[in-house]
Amino acid sequence: MQTAWLEDLVALSVTRSFSRAAERRHLTQPAFGRRIRSLEQWAGTPLVLRSRAPVALTPAGDRLVQYAIEAVQAMAQARDDLKGLHSDSREVVTLVAGRTLARTITADWLARVKRKTTAADLRVRTGSMAETLKWLEQGEADFMIAYHHPVIALRLSSAQFLQRTLAHDKLVPMVRSGVVAPPGEAAAKPIPYLAYSEKLALGRLVRDHLVNHAQAPRLTQVIESDSADALLEYALKGLGVAWLPWSLAVNESKAGRVVPFGGKSLQIGFEVRVARPKRRLGPVAEAMWSAVDAA
Repeated sequence: MQTAWLEDLVALSVTRSFSRAAERRHLTQPAFGRRIRSLEQWAGTPLVLRSRAPVALTPAGDRLVQYAIEAVQAMAQARDDLKGLHSDSREVVTLVAGRTLARTITADWLARVKRKTTAADLRVRTGSMAETLKWLEQGEADFMIAYHHPVIALRLSSAQFLQRTLAHDKLVPMVRSGVVAPPGEAAAKPIPYLAYSEKLALGRLVRDHLVNHAQAPRLTQVIESDSADALLEYALKGLGVAWLPWSLAVNESKAGRVVPFGGKSLQIGFEVRVARPKRRLGPVAEAMWSAVDAA
């Protein structure tokens, strides 16, 4: 039996979907299904009721999930303890976040708690939301910082992880002044649109907002990118309108280099959340966590 199979079962218990659990575990659905069947063979009993939608676990599956959660947490704790045997007195605190969050909200948080991190080796690792979620679930990170909105909510097991709101932000349609006419004046002409790649959480959030907005402007996509920083640069060059995190665009807006497009109804508010394992972290990491509630 492989420990990864237990992590697969935990993912299935959270998502209640073979396809979503497979995506979360970075596996194809057939490969994920084979691993669950292998776990059932090891257990000697069915663990999943496949005929139901959403998928449900059998009583044996529910019982094994509890053991699996404890085992995964214990292995992560053991890994931390073993690391401590071969390191100096400085605590290593690892944060994972998206590239834009790493330079905005994450940077602001680290600046607030810098007195608590003087005895720690801070490591910031960036990746997509799926990648950072995987690193947190596999015990490779103390904290994950991510966007939160009902459309892009994190599906983390409450038995394994804690979440707190770190900050509030918003996506604001921004454009270089004078390049695009206001929505009311541009009804007959599509507006050049700088879009996020489909794989990005912010892209899903913007698309959902526009589809469900009764007064959404007519847009024609001219550029797609997987980087909010790149979209900001394209907006500064006058190439179109982009929905940008206010934390990223605020300084350019104050300088008058880009301006909001349309009214507040086109803006999208969201939270930035920090998540961590429930197991006890090092003293510096625990102090950083305490600072979230104190902020």
